[in-house]
Amino acid sequence: MPLSPARSTRIVPLTVATALFMENTDSTVIATALPTIAASLHEDPIALKLALTSYLVSLAIFIPVSGWAADRYGARTVFRAALCVFLAGSLACAAANGLGGFVAARFLQGMGGAMMVPVGRLVVLRSAPKAQLVTALSYLTLPAMVGPVIGPPLGGFITTWFDWRWIFFINVPIGLAGLVLATLYFEDLREPERPPLDVVGFLLLGSGLASLMLGLAATGRHLLPAEVTWGCLVAGLVLLPAYFWHSRRVAHPVVRLDLMHHATFRAAVTGGSLFRIGTGAIPFLLPLMLQVGFGLDPLRSGLITFAAAAGAMFVKTMAPAILRRFGFRRVMVTNAVLASAFLAVNGLYTAQTPHLVMLAILFVGGCCRSVQFTCVNAIAYADLDKKEMSAATSFASVAQQLSLSLGVTFGALALEGTAALHGRTAIEASDFGPAFFAVAVISALSVFPFRALSPEAGAEVSGRQIQAAPSSTAPGRG
Repeated sequence: MPLSPARSTRIVPLTVATALFMENTDSTVIATALPTIAASLHEDPIALKLALTSYLVSLAIFIPVSGWAADRYGARTVFRAALCVFLAGSLACAAANGLGGFVAARFLQGMGGAMMVPVGRLVVLRSAPKAQLVTALSYLTLPAMVGPVIGPPLGGFITTWFDWRWIFFINVPIGLAGLVLATLYFEDLREPERPPLDVVGFLLLGSGLASLMLGLAATGRHLLPAEVTWGCLVAGLVLLPAYFWHSRRVAHPVVRLDLMHHATFRAAVTGGSLFRIGTGAIPFLLPLMLQVGFGLDPLRSGLITFAAAAGAMFVKTMAPAILRRFGFRRVMVTNAVLASAFLAVNGLYTAQTPHLVMLAILFVGGCCRSVQFTCVNAIAYADLDKKEMSAATSFASVAQQLSLSLGVTFGALALEGTAALHGRTAIEASDFGPAFFAVAVISALSVFPFRALSPEAGAEVSGRQIQAAPSSTAPGRG
């Protein structure tokens, strides 16, 4: 039976929000607990980068087929199955007794996350009346924004006062609530006509991404035998170009590379990816620096690192007004420099730096990054037709998860490289400065793709008025 507009606007988005809240909280909780998990598994903390990258790579692999799966098997069916997979991965993480098992469990979690969040968002878009879509999306996004704010203190509290394995058990009641609500209130929406799944492309792209990222993540600390690491790198460098060749020869590739012909989408993907590499390193480097470098316990570390998410949440409603006033190009170029500078400042902290100073810097840096993400996410779709939206969402999601994974990998490599230059294998507080500076430089390189945009790019989306030239009746460039 169809839901009333009120229920479609409130209950359905809040049901999907349980999945978003669970996923976002889970990621930030794990980042805070990473040094403790490493000690419990008798591993070097840097080795746990595999746990972060495996989750993100799993998202990148399976997100592109989430829409097809929903249309083929029904949105409610896929959403509930994804919740079950995510919960199974959470329980497997809690039961892990070694690095290999923990990384595999995180990959399983990523498979669930790749399906439940995009499919849940699709249910909201198809269920809510167009007149109530903004309201519905607000119910969806607010709980999702709360997750990263409470995640670090919650993870720090559980890890400090209980066993780290409990951070995965908190997903169980949230996931069960989502299952019950989805069963009661979701319609099993599906499309009667759908293109065939590009199985060959999915295998080429998924295998290529997994091989390349595993090879990159395994370098440095010799987490895998050298021949396996090099084999993964070579496989990735062969399979990914093979997918590029394949995608030009099929009618419905799993990821449409031809979308890069749009200047705004190209800038959002290339510039956004460079910017996110720096951002992706933060959840890995910052808790390690505070706990391993400065000797803070997980609770105090979490009570500092949450400030970045709080800043992102604080400025979220201001971004549209900023864009209307200055336009996409000017905001993204200026803000890329500011956000990268605040990222680099993290490398100047010492054990004696007042915590209030850290909180203030992280808060403002979070504000800058939030504005940049709003710009990138919006301008990506500025010049696309409606029929291109679904493919563009898949492409952008893959690029986003891949760049965040690269951020963890490059941050770890910079950290290991600095220690190696000083003839050490164990990391120290002094190694974090160069690592933060390195990822900040990569993030700042995003200025160049953003500068390539025209000044009026995305004006229709931002609501900025382009002023007419005084000497002509034709619209001028502003």
